[in-house]
Amino acid sequence: QIFDDFKPRELKTRRCQQGIMFVARSQVKAFRSLAAVMSMSNTGQQLELIGQWKAHEGFWHRYAHESSSTGGRMTFSVFLPPGATRESPAPALFYLSGLTCTDENVVQKAGASRAAAQHGVALVCPDTSPRGAGIEGEDDGWDFGTGAGFYIDASKEPWAGSYKMESYVAKELRDVVGSQIPEIDLGRASITGHSMGGHGALTLAFKEPSKWRSTSAFSPICHPTNCPWGTKAFGGYLAGGAAEGQAHDATLLMRSSKGELNGLPVLVDQGLADNFYKGSEANGPSGQLQPEALQAALEEVGHPDATQVRLRDGYDHSYFFIATFIDEHIAWHAKHLGVS
Repeated sequence: QIFDDFKPRELKTRRCQQGIMFVARSQVKAFRSLAAVMSMSNTGQQLELIGQWKAHEGFWHRYAHESSSTGGRMTFSVFLPPGATRESPAPALFYLSGLTCTDENVVQKAGASRAAAQHGVALVCPDTSPRGAGIEGEDDGWDFGTGAGFYIDASKEPWAGSYKMESYVAKELRDVVGSQIPEIDLGRASITGHSMGGHGALTLAFKEPSKWRSTSAFSPICHPTNCPWGTKAFGGYLAGGAAEGQAHDATLLMRSSKGELNGLPVLVDQGLADNFYKGSEANGPSGQLQPEALQAALEEVGHPDATQVRLRDGYDHSYFFIATFIDEHIAWHAKHLGVS
């Protein structure tokens, strides 16, 4: 039998051939339709719950599904804060991870659920690339291919068939979450990220500001057409190389906005002890991250948050840095999402 009016901690689950059977510990109050319980979206996708953990009176859930964007199995993690229900859904903060990461890094290392629970914000954390796409060379390096999808849609073969991380995050994942996790309100959504994920958070928000209430980033790749990581990614994934990559460069997107993005709140934190910040033979003459370039673009268009590109003395590129400031970022997004 299929039952309604439940909370995750009040249920035991077991799989059956027809789907997932929920066994309530308390008296059954109402029946749900089998279609709803099967968690089928309007695209016919089915979510598989592969992990669940309680934290700060909310729950982390890890899901897998077959993606139409990437043509393979994708995973993502969601934190539902206490009090999030179908009747009172929580706003969402998407977190995009950096090079080599999966969706699990931020879940296990950032301590983000504490502030998310406090402010009543749901977290949505996708993976960084397709995995096991079967493309020759996809596992040859740490900064290209597996774990390095760069949150763009590849236009160059053989990557174009599966490396569609912009479409996956900005369209498909939003659709999947919106249709299958009714405790989340995607009418109120913001986006943040780290390093490559900071690049993704900024560029996705700059390209479609109507989808996002605010955007922030930790140590983002701010000017990828002018750094080794970016030129390698754009040269490998895009048929037009770095020239095509200009459409995925946060600094250039802000500069070309001519003030049209000035209503989108922006926050960036960068550690000054970050080993990718300064110029070097490996990082290029200007470094991999270049927050000053983004700040100059913000100032050029008169964006009110030009002063919100903050340089933090002594902090590096690691999750120690993210864990230090993640509460502040979540509180900042919560304000723009309309929750305290």
